[in-house]
Amino acid sequence: MKSQAELVPIEALSNNPSNPRTINEEQYGKLKQSLIDFPEMLQTRPLIADKNGTVIGGNMRLQVLRDLAITEVPVIFVDWDEKQQQQFVIKDNVNFGQWDWDVLANEWDIDDLSTWGLDLWKPEDAIDYSALDDLSLDDELAAKEDGVMRAIQIEFQPGDYEVATELIKFWRSEKSYIGAMIIEKLQEEKDLL
Repeated sequence: MKSQAELVPIEALSNNPSNPRTINEEQYGKLKQSLIDFPEMLQTRPLIADKNGTVIGGNMRLQVLRDLAITEVPVIFVDWDEKQQQQFVIKDNVNFGQWDWDVLANEWDIDDLSTWGLDLWKPEDAIDYSALDDLSLDDELAAKEDGVMRAIQIEFQPGDYEVATELIKFWRSEKSYIGAMIIEKLQEEKDLL
C-alpha cells in the first residue's frame, strides 16, 4: 500500500548527507529542464523522506527544485530504520533492466529521448589515422609476431557494453580463445550477405 504524498514546504527538507549519488552539470541541466517541462511528474513520483525531513529518494530533484524557487513539494514520509533507508537509496537508483535499443531507435523520437535525459550513443567524430600511413612497422612487428597476442578495439552501444563485458569475462575464465569465436561469427554473418 502506497502512502499518500503531502505537500511540504521545501525549507522543511534537507538533503541526505550520505547520499552516494552525484550528478554532473549536463545531467543536472537535463533534470532541471525535465522538471520545468513536466512538473506533473512530481505528483506521481514524489520525494521520499524520513520522519526528520531528510530526503532519501530524490536528492537531485530537491536541489533542482530549490534552484527553481519552488516553495512546496510532494513528499512521502517513511518510518524506516537506517538499514532500510540505505537499502532504499541503492535499490531506488539501481537499473535492474536494460534498454531495448532497437525499440528505442525505431519507435521513439531520438531527440525527445535525449531531451528527457536518456544517455544515447552518438558516433564520435571520425579519428584521422592518416598520420600513421607513412609509418612502417611491418618488419618490427613481424619479428615480434610469434606468440604475441594482438588486440582490436570494438565499440559497443551503452546497453550492450555490460553484456559484452560479462561474456568476455566468462569465456576468459573458460580459457577460450575469444578472437577465434569472433572471427567465426563475423565470417558467418559475412557469408549471409
